[in-house]
Amino acid sequence: MAEERKRLTVPDLKARKKANEKVVMVSIPDFPSAVWAERAGIDIAAVGDSLGMTNYGHPNTLPVTVDMMINHAQAVRRGAPNCMVLVAMPYGSYATEHIGVTNALRIMKEGGADVVKMQGGKEKAPIIKAIADAGVPVMSHVGMCPHFMHLYGGFKLQGKTADEAMRIIEDGMAIEAAGACGFEIEAVPAPVAKAVDDAVDIFTFGIGAGSASCGQLLLGYDLLGVFDQFKPKFTKRYAELSRVAVEGLKAYAAEVRSGTFPDAEHAYSMKAEEVEKLQVAVRKLPKRT
Repeated sequence: MAEERKRLTVPDLKARKKANEKVVMVSIPDFPSAVWAERAGIDIAAVGDSLGMTNYGHPNTLPVTVDMMINHAQAVRRGAPNCMVLVAMPYGSYATEHIGVTNALRIMKEGGADVVKMQGGKEKAPIIKAIADAGVPVMSHVGMCPHFMHLYGGFKLQGKTADEAMRIIEDGMAIEAAGACGFEIEAVPAPVAKAVDDAVDIFTFGIGAGSASCGQLLLGYDLLGVFDQFKPKFTKRYAELSRVAVEGLKAYAAEVRSGTFPDAEHAYSMKAEEVEKLQVAVRKLPKRT
């Protein structure tokens, strides 16, 4: 049974930033990892569309659908009842104000989200405002936005020059003005992330963006070593679960092949008299030809 603790609220995020209290965020795709996050006391379980890569093997996040996000959000909500659950709006789900509001409401109602998150800055301000005006706590995303990867030519560091950094700062300010309660800063130099965070009063969280933001995010499957096909520069490995899992599966396979599993300890027994009755009954069966 999960220990009861106070779930963070949207006003708490702004207060945490003002008090310079760090918020711990992990991107969690499923029920088992949500249970781990709950037990570890993680503040925010972010259901990111990165699960398209870590859970489904896609090369990027673009194939993920709203229905997929809702299903994963429901599983995370059940596993982490005391975490704030932030759910990403997948590519194409906020293409217009109407589409964005419709899908944001679905994710809140059906997915059990506390907050939804889209991607984009100034150019997405009207959509952010429409979602916020619909009563949905909404965040957005600046810096390297995976939904725009084809515009960048891949997953590439953003804000490498002062001019690029100023555009990111302006994006953050536009997101705040549109009524968002926070935004993500991804894959920018640390001084740029600090300048962005300093320019706004709302909550910001970083991934690959230094330590200035109030919230810090890593993908759970990355930091636990579950997804080990590649490791982003900004990821720190705190465990090697994939290696442990492979070793366990190899041990299981060896015991099955040698006949040592299952043994008596891992099998159900019968009373001796019932075994005798069964053997008598089997002997009376017609002989197989």
